[in-house]
Amino acid sequence: MRVAIQMDPIGPIDINADSSFRLAEEAQARGAELFYYTPDKIAWDEGRITARGWPLTVRREVGNHFTLGDEATVDLSTFDVIWLRQDPPFDMGYITTTHLLDALSETTLVVNDPFWVRNYPEKLLVLQFPDLTPPTTIARDLDTLRAFRERHGDMILKPLYGNGGAGVFRLTPDDRNIVSLHEMFTAQSREPLIAQKFVPDVSNGDKRIILVDGEPIGAINRIPAAGETRSNLHVGGRAERVGLTSRDQDICAAIGPLLREKGQVFVGIDVIGNYLTEINVTSPTGIQELERFDGVNVAGAIWDAIDARL
Repeated sequence: MRVAIQMDPIGPIDINADSSFRLAEEAQARGAELFYYTPDKIAWDEGRITARGWPLTVRREVGNHFTLGDEATVDLSTFDVIWLRQDPPFDMGYITTTHLLDALSETTLVVNDPFWVRNYPEKLLVLQFPDLTPPTTIARDLDTLRAFRERHGDMILKPLYGNGGAGVFRLTPDDRNIVSLHEMFTAQSREPLIAQKFVPDVSNGDKRIILVDGEPIGAINRIPAAGETRSNLHVGGRAERVGLTSRDQDICAAIGPLLREKGQVFVGIDVIGNYLTEINVTSPTGIQELERFDGVNVAGAIWDAIDARL
């Protein structure tokens, strides 16, 4: 199997946490030939989708975790599988790569399916399941955001296309910063903001559930650091082992068929208390943490699902 991985620079990654590394490691163990390139190296070249990158070998050695072969320009249609694994932000650069990869749909399996990654970004796909989510509004208009806070009081305000906990603010009913935050966000971009009613259960953790081809395979719980609202691991959150509740199972049963139908093989959803808050399809994480806690080969299950699709 020939596998190309479109991802951010491989040098700085944490090999004990990075999901792209784990997927590459598992593919290599299965005998796959790996090729790596960064998103800026993909191109439409006179009818071909090409990428300039390197043959890749990975190893689980901190500080010596990869070797690159000679740089080459390849025709991506000659690969069996391409992984769309660069991190958000979900901007026009990201969207353009999904258009280019979408042109390969007749010859190559792109995971996750770029057409639906483009149309189902994490904070928008959840809108199709309003009975599963906390009260939510998406707006750029300040009066709309103010009215939402008047209705719900304590709320979370964040960029619609942000990632990794960046720009996430909790606004309590007596907080006076909504106008200033609105000015800051709207000065930076023309995108709307997303506001959600604050779910107090976040103090008990923000659960990341991994689904493989629409089926839940396990979860980790991310606990916010003291004095912090955000539970993201790279802003100080702590991962711990956790099981799936009956509500978690119901959520997965509701969204799983759609994910499977739209080619979203590896998905990480976020659940706080009884509420679904995000469906992460762009570059989900959590494989290695779940493997350590539950002793399951999550990367292997993902590659099994890919083999079945091939």
